[in-house]
Amino acid sequence: MRRLIAFPLAGETLLGTFDEAPGGTGLLLVSGGNEIRIGAHRGMALLAQRVAAAGHPVFRFDRRGIGDSTGENRGYASSADDIAAAAAAFRAESGVSRIIAYGNCDAATALAFYHREAGIDGLILANPWAVEPTDALPPAAAIRARYAEKLRDPNTWLRALRGGLDFGQFAKGLRKAARRPSQAPEDLAIRLAAALAATEAPVTVLLAARDNTALAFADAWKRPAFDTARTRATLHTLDSASHSFASAADKDWLFARVTEALAADPAIPLD
Repeated sequence: MRRLIAFPLAGETLLGTFDEAPGGTGLLLVSGGNEIRIGAHRGMALLAQRVAAAGHPVFRFDRRGIGDSTGENRGYASSADDIAAAAAAFRAESGVSRIIAYGNCDAATALAFYHREAGIDGLILANPWAVEPTDALPPAAAIRARYAEKLRDPNTWLRALRGGLDFGQFAKGLRKAARRPSQAPEDLAIRLAAALAATEAPVTVLLAARDNTALAFADAWKRPAFDTARTRATLHTLDSASHSFASAADKDWLFARVTEALAADPAIPLD
């Protein structure tokens, strides 16, 4: 059965959707960007229905200022209290003993930062947001991947000969692709690496290999800052360009990875 749940936070009212199931490990779905809890292409609602049918209760919600929830939308970086309130409401309604949380894009990053305060027991992080934009161009790692593909394509050179290539935009992309990653202390990737290194929760990372956000994260993932995180997290990559895992095959892959994480034994706490 699927039910709507209202729960309070700092004088506001948040709305969530609870899919009942008998399992003791539940799935908390956290929406990315400004998406409502149904998700892109109804992806979150469909995933919730499928996971609940497999025996795990599922809770998804709109954070403050999004969808049916009241209040001001202050973005993923200010969502710690929303995630904690949703986790508490989920526990109260379901009685689950463990909560595994799934988030895509900046919701994945928010979960990495704030899961401990919410008492979340495990993380499934899809295409984590690791590079804040500095201009209208895609992340440098995504540009390098796209340009490498284009330069191997004979049609690119034919377009250039026929005057169909925007050399100004091409040059801008090349300049951005050539930049070295920032090493500033407040670099989002550095903060994300530190959060993942410090967590005691089991972490599963899911990447759509040809998605721009995933490409940027995969580039950051190779940096020394992620050395500890790489030893603790399980990384799965899907050959897809869909940020939201929109195709039927993508959805099947996502469901399989999520249910694997839900079925895994609880991790032994780290010293």
